[in-house]
Amino acid sequence: MSDTTKVTEIARNTIRLETQSLKLLEESIGFDFEQIVQLIHQSQGKVVLTGVGKSGIIGMKIAASLSSTGTPALYLHATDATHGDLGKVEKKDVIIAISKSGNSQEIKDLIPFLKNNGNKVIGMTANPDSFLGKQSDHLLFTPVEKEACPHNLAPTTSTTVQLVMGDALAMSLMDLNGFQPQDFAQIHPSGSLGKKLHLKVGDLTDDSKIPSVSIEASLKEVICEISEKRLGATVVEYNGKISGLVTDGDIRRVLEKNENIGGLVASEIMTENPITVVEDMLALEGLKLMQAKKINHLIVLEKNKSYKGMVNILDFIKEGLNG
Repeated sequence: MSDTTKVTEIARNTIRLETQSLKLLEESIGFDFEQIVQLIHQSQGKVVLTGVGKSGIIGMKIAASLSSTGTPALYLHATDATHGDLGKVEKKDVIIAISKSGNSQEIKDLIPFLKNNGNKVIGMTANPDSFLGKQSDHLLFTPVEKEACPHNLAPTTSTTVQLVMGDALAMSLMDLNGFQPQDFAQIHPSGSLGKKLHLKVGDLTDDSKIPSVSIEASLKEVICEISEKRLGATVVEYNGKISGLVTDGDIRRVLEKNENIGGLVASEIMTENPITVVEDMLALEGLKLMQAKKINHLIVLEKNKSYKGMVNILDFIKEGLNG
């Protein structure tokens, strides 16, 4: 067997083993899982994830997923907990302790303190007969027949199953909490996901770049305004109202069609009735509108319909909204 063939077979076997365990996990979900979800949902406290090693890393991820989808949660390293960090845990908190074997010494040391504190303990383990399995108030069974590691040592299949169990919890609680896109936006203000749900078209305008010329402006004046404001277009106004839009593309087409351009004014080269949007439109919706209309500029109006500014499609791309 060539090295390339061997690598391919190892990769496929890894995926095969982990998929088999995920199938077992799916089949294990039932009434016990529902009880645990309801327990967390009805709790007046937060969810505290704890573990050590790779299970601890999975605990961090589950805590992050819960927090970002409407269920307050934090991660507490099992060793740190017994050295002072138990002060982070309140009596009303629900504990999820993660250990594949269920017999990690750090977990054994921690569980009695948590139970004496009055906390409900949920054990996530592949071994229901372990210390964690027997001492927990509720069990999240994470079945693992074999690690993908050829020596059956390195946590691979087990951590995948733990991770997916955490996602199942987070998504179930997200539904019970009625967590909606607008809630997501409130706690994800940065990054492309938050921007898609939160950023408004008006946020993209620049007060120092509000291109505008009168309806009688000469071609030279139009070109100068477009060049100065660097948005590739300018609004044409008449008596304080928007009459049209001139883009750099409009100018190129006029130059191609006319030999005598000396007397041209803005009204002769503008596009009438340009598309306008109100400043509180979501930027993502503004981008979709531009794509649908095949335009590169949007004129942005304030809520009172006065001219606020202009955005170029590049402004959306800079914010990561082009994907």
